[in-house]
Amino acid sequence: MLLTSCGSSKKVVTTKKKKTTQTVTQPDSTPQTVGQQEEDKVTKTTKPDSKDKVSTYIDLFANTAMREMKLYKIPASITLAQGILESGSGEGRLAVEANNHFGIKCHKGWTGGRIYHDDDKAQECFRTYNDPDYSYRDHSLFLRDRKRYAGLFKLQPDDYQGWAKGLRAAGYATDRRYPQKLISLIERYELYKYDNIVLGNPTDSKTRTIADVRPSVQASHKVVAGDTLYSISRKYNITVDQLKAFNGLKDNTISVGQELFVEPLPKDF
Repeated sequence: MLLTSCGSSKKVVTTKKKKTTQTVTQPDSTPQTVGQQEEDKVTKTTKPDSKDKVSTYIDLFANTAMREMKLYKIPASITLAQGILESGSGEGRLAVEANNHFGIKCHKGWTGGRIYHDDDKAQECFRTYNDPDYSYRDHSLFLRDRKRYAGLFKLQPDDYQGWAKGLRAAGYATDRRYPQKLISLIERYELYKYDNIVLGNPTDSKTRTIADVRPSVQASHKVVAGDTLYSISRKYNITVDQLKAFNGLKDNTISVGQELFVEPLPKDF
């Protein structure tokens, strides 16, 4: 089981719809059921989509992952692969209903929005975000601020294999194949090219360059003793309502050590 997220080692229960058994008689042919006719139609005429759901997800969040790499030194390839795996390419319940792409649980001190979802236990508490980009930022802060992941930041910035193996070794996942799943996604979809963009390494002419990745200004504030939403909002020249909206806060409660977003995260690079 993932210690921080859901989605990587869950059992998926599927149900099959019963096929219609109404018989349709065709001249000079063997009778076929309606369900059989539909299956034949799909088999003969349906072509694969030109862009699958994983590729669509990458298009949506590659810039976000590159921005996070630029700020927090986590390979964009790893962030994207984890996002794909943990969110079901953005189609999982937590991603759709909570903008939570990494299955981050509430944990102690979380004062933002909440959603309850079956994971290791029934109806566990997960964080909700106003925007998926905040989920990406929380993922970066989660890895940066926990000592057990400190060794990963000593790896070469483009060592996605080291990161994939190190995440499991540090306790991010209990699935033995978790590293292989990340590496497979990275290599199949060439996610390493986004690491190269951030690092300024040569890329093909069709790929964006580092100049396209606009650096973010100060985007978060760590709460210290004596801070209030009002004092923080004054410091960053925003309103209390904006500060609450950026962080999905329902009241004025904050805790020491909490990371608060103090600007809307940019999407266009």
